[in-house]
Amino acid sequence: MRRITERLDFTRRLGFRLGALLSIAILPIGLISLIQNLHLSREAERSAELALLGRTASAAAGERALLQSAFGSAEALGPAVLETLNQPQQCSDLMRNFVQRSATYIAAAFIPADGLTRCLSDAERLPALDLGALISGMVERPTTHVVSLREGPISGQPAVGVFQPLFNGPEFLGYTSVSLSQDLLRSTHVVDAGTEGAHIISFNSQGELLTADSVLGATAASILPRGLDLAALARQGETSFRALSEGGERRVFTVVPVVPGQVYALGSWTPRTAGFGLFQLSRVGAVILPVALWAVSLAVAYLAVFRLVLRHISVLRGQMRRFAIGARDTAPPVLEDAPTEIADVSQTFHNMARILIRDEEAMERSVAEKTVLLKEVHHRVKNNLQLIASIINMQSRLIDDQDAKRVLRSVQDRVAALATIYRNLYQAEQLDAVQADTLLGDIIGQMGNVAAASGRDLDIRTRIDPLRMVPDQAVPLTLLATEAFTNALKYARPRPGEGRPLVTVTLTEPRPGIGHLEVTNSVSDMPVASAGTGLGSQLIEAFAMQLEAQVEHDATQGMHRVAVSFDLARGGQPVGHDPRKVVLTSAARAGSRH
Repeated sequence: MRRITERLDFTRRLGFRLGALLSIAILPIGLISLIQNLHLSREAERSAELALLGRTASAAAGERALLQSAFGSAEALGPAVLETLNQPQQCSDLMRNFVQRSATYIAAAFIPADGLTRCLSDAERLPALDLGALISGMVERPTTHVVSLREGPISGQPAVGVFQPLFNGPEFLGYTSVSLSQDLLRSTHVVDAGTEGAHIISFNSQGELLTADSVLGATAASILPRGLDLAALARQGETSFRALSEGGERRVFTVVPVVPGQVYALGSWTPRTAGFGLFQLSRVGAVILPVALWAVSLAVAYLAVFRLVLRHISVLRGQMRRFAIGARDTAPPVLEDAPTEIADVSQTFHNMARILIRDEEAMERSVAEKTVLLKEVHHRVKNNLQLIASIINMQSRLIDDQDAKRVLRSVQDRVAALATIYRNLYQAEQLDAVQADTLLGDIIGQMGNVAAASGRDLDIRTRIDPLRMVPDQAVPLTLLATEAFTNALKYARPRPGEGRPLVTVTLTEPRPGIGHLEVTNSVSDMPVASAGTGLGSQLIEAFAMQLEAQVEHDATQGMHRVAVSFDLARGGQPVGHDPRKVVLTSAARAGSRH
């Protein structure tokens, strides 16, 4: 989950959020443009379809005129046939004269219901003709028919026959028929210039091919729609569609009625000729163009926001980060070319940084001055304490009483210990922390040298770990160790079987944040002097109170032990009271009791 959150952290950036908001803001405009373009593309495509239907109808206009004329002629021959129905020769002359005068038709005839024809335009060559097979499917439902004749029975030419039923009252007599040459009908198919690959085919309502702008056969079949019945297309009326041809080519097809209900024209167009390839591209462009405009608008808007806002915010953020990590030599410069609002923020930060730099410099100077003064105070206190120790030493030389000399000597040791403490304080690099191990080691070494100079042969062992402590804790700890070490030197005796008295001083950190001081000395089998009545013991208790700790006294296996555990305060928080007050108060108490 954390990895996913880290990967999605970029979504919290101002640039991403502005980009998202701009995308949403511009999206409706892009959608409107997309819808409009698609609508215009569909309208243009529909207009192209209508134009294509018009071109198909125009190409079949000549065939329409001939067929409509043929319908009218076949119907007009009906009354004349009724008058000469029993006179085959006169009927044949009528048909022959009709064909000769029209110059349009290649044959005409009356086909009785039984199919045996004696009234035809070429009776001299064919006095009688059995056409029963031709009209066998037309007799059951007498109606107008248009039929393709690959080889006309009268003319012997490829023709299209128009058949009109003839009635004598309710009685069906047969069909009057006129035939048009397929070549004539095909010649009327006029396709516009520049429309190579376009074809016009006519067919009847039963789906039978009538004419094509090429010879009927394999060529015409290859340009028909694959898998579609022409009779079904005739029932749909005027329509256009795209499909594969029987030849496997993608083409555009149009269907228009030539003679409604009877004859239809099928236009077969290549997409390029029909113009649908361009519309396909325009439809793709209708999608790509709004998307491109949306992307460009988003990019322009983002660049504008970056130029006006994000760029200056990045610079300002960099200034703040450098200032925060300590680059405070000079105040960061004000952003000059930023917008007014950001320039105001930059000016405010510049002023704040300038004030902070000035105040920090003043504070550093003040701290430096106070540090010098405090070190000077510590130095003078140390000098005064050394002077006092020297006076006490001079006074002790003038006294013959050994008890008085011993008391003055103990006072001199305590004053010398305080002088050592203040010497370490003013020599420390930082006044808020003291190396307790160095301070304690100096005092132990100093007192050990004094004991050795007095002629005592002692085995002094120390284990002092490096500990950094605040002065308000290091001072009482050092004084406590001094008093405990003094008592240990005073009462140390060799244990049975050992030649020299043993004194140990240990300062450790057994657990983080916990300090432990332990002073031990060897004792003989004689009873140990009481550890709680003298001045030294009282001072030890007072210093332990300063450390907010309890003193432990015990004697086991020939060793007397004084131990204290306390909480280490390494920060700037002082622990307890001023150690100098404790020293003075404890000394006052001791003086009043003695």
